[in-house]
Amino acid sequence: MFEDRLRETAAQVQALLTELLGTDLLEGEIARPPRLMAAMRHAVLNGGKRLRPFLVMETARLLGGDAKAALRVGAALECLHCYSLVHDDLPAMDNDDLRRGQPTVHIAFDEATAILAGDSLLTLAFDIIAAPETALPAARRADLVLALARAAGPGGMAGGQMLDLEAEKQAPDEAGIVTLQAMKTGALLRFACEAGALIATDDREHHQRLQAFGALIGRAFQLADDLLDLTADAATLGKATGKDAGRNKGTLVSLKGQAWAEAELDRLIDAAIALLVPYGDSAQVLIEAARFVANRRS
Repeated sequence: MFEDRLRETAAQVQALLTELLGTDLLEGEIARPPRLMAAMRHAVLNGGKRLRPFLVMETARLLGGDAKAALRVGAALECLHCYSLVHDDLPAMDNDDLRRGQPTVHIAFDEATAILAGDSLLTLAFDIIAAPETALPAARRADLVLALARAAGPGGMAGGQMLDLEAEKQAPDEAGIVTLQAMKTGALLRFACEAGALIATDDREHHQRLQAFGALIGRAFQLADDLLDLTADAATLGKATGKDAGRNKGTLVSLKGQAWAEAELDRLIDAAIALLVPYGDSAQVLIEAARFVANRRS
C-alpha cells in the first residue's frame, strides 16, 4: 500500500509542479524568462521520490485535512527542497556535477542561472502557500508560511548548510553533528509532518506529536544517507558517493561506526512509530513510510 501511495502522490505532485512552472503568468507577474523557467524545471521535474510532499499529504490525511491544500503545500515544500539542492550543488558549496542521475543545474545551464533558479524556487514556495488557491483560512496559511520559514532559514536548513561548510575545516563532535543534521536535513522533514497537522487542525497536541515524528525520521533519513554514502555506488544513488569522507567531514557513521549507526537507525524508527500508536490503523501508511526512510537504497 505504501509504495502505491508514494507513486500516486509523486504523480500528483509532478503534475502540479509542471503546471506551477509553466509559462502562464500569475497576477502581478510581468514576464517569465524562458531560460530561467527551463532551469527551474530542470531542477524540479527530474524525478525524485517526492517524500516530503508525501509526508505533508499523509499527515494531513491522517487528521482529515483538505487533500488539495495539502498537495499545494507539498508542492511548495518540494520547490524549496529543490532550491536547496541547486544551491548546495554549486561550486562554492558542494561542487557536484550529478543530481538524480542528471547534470546539476549549474552544469546544464550556468552558475548564475542556477543561483537565480534557486532564488526563484525559494520565493515560489511561499507564493504557493500564500496564494488563495491554497484553500485554507488565512491564519492557517500564515502559520504554514511561518513554520516553513523557520525550518528553511538561519535556524533551520540554511543554518545547517553553514555548519556543514564549517565542518569541512573542523569536524564537529557528536552533539555538533546531531545539531547540524537536525538543521540541514531534518528541519524540512520535520516541517513536512507538522504541516499536515497545521493544515488539518488547530489542536496543538497533534502538531507537537507529528512534529516530533518528523524530527525522528529526519534524523533517521540523514543516518541512512550517511550509510548509503559509505556503502552505495553512484549509479544506484544518482549522485556522487564518498563525499564526506573525501572532505574529512565528520558523520555519526564515521564517528561511531557502521554497526552503531545501523542500531541507532532501528532505535529512531521504533521511537517514531511509537508516536503514531494513538492513531491506530489509520497511521499504517506513515509507519511504512518511517520504515522506508531507514531501508531505502537511494
